[in-house]
Amino acid sequence: MHKLSPLFKALSILLFISIAGCVSLPTENQDPSKNNKATYNKDLKECKEDYPEAGSGVHLRQWMGCMNLKGWK
Repeated sequence: MHKLSPLFKALSILLFISIAGCVSLPTENQDPSKNNKATYNKDLKECKEDYPEAGSGVHLRQWMGCMNLKGWK
C-alpha cells in the first residue's frame, strides 16, 4: 500500500468541510403539529431508507428534496 501525502490529506479534509458547509437539511416543518424532534427523526429515517447513501454525495440533495416534500423547510 502507498501512503497518502499530507497535502492530499489536507486538501481532502478541506474539500469535505466546504461541501458539508454548503449542505444543510431543513429543520422546521410548516405544520406546527409536526414541528418536533420525533417527527423530524421519523421523516429523516424514511428519506434515508428511500435514498441510501452514495459515495458521490448525491444522497444529501435527495434527502433534502425528500424532507421538503414532507413539509420541512
